[in-house]
Amino acid sequence: MAENKHKGSSLDSFLEEEGVLGEFQAQAIKEVIAWQLAEAMRERKISKRKLAELMHTSRTQVDRVLDPKEGNVTIETLQRAAAIIGRRVQLELV
Repeated sequence: MAENKHKGSSLDSFLEEEGVLGEFQAQAIKEVIAWQLAEAMRERKISKRKLAELMHTSRTQVDRVLDPKEGNVTIETLQRAAAIIGRRVQLELV
């Protein structure tokens, strides 16, 4: 039986060893932001079409903002969407 070289290591350590930690972290951040935006939209009863109208953009762009798999959403776009739903984007380096 082969010994597990990762036994006892953290998930972050494993992902870093595999060279994919940054990719997984970015995906997790996108998922959280997309979820938070969608929840705030539901709370305020704002549809995707209405958000697009308020942002002066297309429904397709709103779909990209709410899709955590989309990699080309700018911080500016996230800030505009967040402001319309009464929130703000806060980034920090840790």
